[in-house]
Amino acid sequence: MSESYVPDHGDDSFDVTHYALGLAYKVVGNRLDGDAALSCVARADATSVTLDLAHLRVSRVLLDGKPARYSHRGSRLKITAGLEDGQEFELRVKYGGSPRTLKARHLDDAGWEELTDGVIVAAQPHGAPTWFPCNDRPSNKATYAVTLAAPTDYYVAMCGRLTDQRRRGSVTEWTWEMAQPMASYLATVQIGRYEVRELDHGVVVIAPPDLSGEAYDASFGQQPAMMSYFESVFGDYPFDAYTVVVTDDPLEIPLESQSLSTFGRNFASADWDAVRLVAHELAHQWFGNAVTLTEWKDIWLHEGFACYAEWLWSEESGGDSAADCAAHHHAKLADLDQDLLLADPGPALMFDDRVYKRGALTLHALRTAVGDDQFFDVLHEWVERFGGGNATTVDFEAVVEDVTGESHADLFDAWLRELPLPALPD
Repeated sequence: MSESYVPDHGDDSFDVTHYALGLAYKVVGNRLDGDAALSCVARADATSVTLDLAHLRVSRVLLDGKPARYSHRGSRLKITAGLEDGQEFELRVKYGGSPRTLKARHLDDAGWEELTDGVIVAAQPHGAPTWFPCNDRPSNKATYAVTLAAPTDYYVAMCGRLTDQRRRGSVTEWTWEMAQPMASYLATVQIGRYEVRELDHGVVVIAPPDLSGEAYDASFGQQPAMMSYFESVFGDYPFDAYTVVVTDDPLEIPLESQSLSTFGRNFASADWDAVRLVAHELAHQWFGNAVTLTEWKDIWLHEGFACYAEWLWSEESGGDSAADCAAHHHAKLADLDQDLLLADPGPALMFDDRVYKRGALTLHALRTAVGDDQFFDVLHEWVERFGGGNATTVDFEAVVEDVTGESHADLFDAWLRELPLPALPD
């Protein structure tokens, strides 16, 4: 099955439970070579399974240690395999080439991208296959261990925790492990000439050595305070550490990954539009990364929640209250076309700004209806119940009913399942 939002990705007949990736990258020449071992389990009887791998050439495929027949057309790697439901098996794929972004209808290019001097991977929602073979659907979360060899004068940052760093001649091998389940699109690699800065509350900034000053302090320097506040309203931070990579190149938008966010140095700014996005990406660690949508149509569960976190941080840090932010954005949405169905916006509108703002307004309407105590209890319970897994809008409605003791179907129907913008509650 390949869902309509990101067609021709993913295979529902099996799950990957763990990715062990051995990679080597040459910055000059943009050459990536990989050896991927995937621990898998069949979810149905199957005569074949399909992985996603784009632009890179496969040289060998093994199934349980034995050569397997395969075909690789476009970004789909189909492997012959006689499997029974529940059977555990291992796939091993050797591959290489010059990685580049992947195009998709209705979506921006995503995936492995060269910087002026280094690499970023921006994989949401379809770019993971540009650097490793994967079962590229958000409902298949797995653990990861990734070792990447790169020239010694570059720093390599990936998701999770750095567990090993070894110099071997002119290259250094970096091993990062993600012990918490992660969707493939949330995996990333960042390569550049960076230095490491350890801040309070487990925040680590990896940035160009010359990036500092008042603008840096006003944005990235606020992250420990953001972390402390978000833990108080969302629950404990769900991963081992939080890493922020700041590239020397400017970037149009920040990049979300599990336990790691990426910004261009242009986001080192005291302007609210920079500060709010620093808060937004941190909030995604709870909403999007710990709790991940099952299907892309529920994208508001990520973006609406992270947008509302911006408004919460504004209020907490002495700016506009969340209510004032809600009133401001409600007035702006009221002047726009009312043709977006938040519960299922469609592929062309899944990252439309109205998904972000109407999603945040839905949460504000809920907060107004149930009061602060129950609202923040809902957020805690949401992460506690579904952290490490996947969830749907229906699951969120159930959490709200369990915590508050009553259904709020009318509220959710008006905001999520009807086109007209509801009135903003007082």
